[in-house]
Amino acid sequence: MMPADMNIVLWILQAVLALLYLFAGGMKVFTLEKVTGEYPSMKALPRAVWTASGLLEIVCSVGLIVPAALHLQPVLTSVFATALALEAVLLTARHLKWKENAALGSAVFAALAAFIAYGRFALSPIG
Repeated sequence: MMPADMNIVLWILQAVLALLYLFAGGMKVFTLEKVTGEYPSMKALPRAVWTASGLLEIVCSVGLIVPAALHLQPVLTSVFATALALEAVLLTARHLKWKENAALGSAVFAALAAFIAYGRFALSPIG
């Protein structure tokens, strides 16, 4: 794959993942009660933990786009993607422990975030 093609693929993945995490983080911060009804594992931790997780996701979703787009410390895109990948791995483990189907989605998020982190660090760095 040509470097320009990889750059396009990474930008598309960054945009998609940023939107997904913005939505997911917003749900954890603003509508947690609705989400906890679907996933019993979420009731096991205090609301403050889920609010922090949601805020992390919102900040990182912005961080997937803004530093790279504005060429302001674009290496931060990899850092934010790594943070999302680590959080998603932890959430995957939690969903697996509770035997929830959301484990698959969390694992996919982790893989995409890890690929973006690696891609922006090694395959197609910006700046």
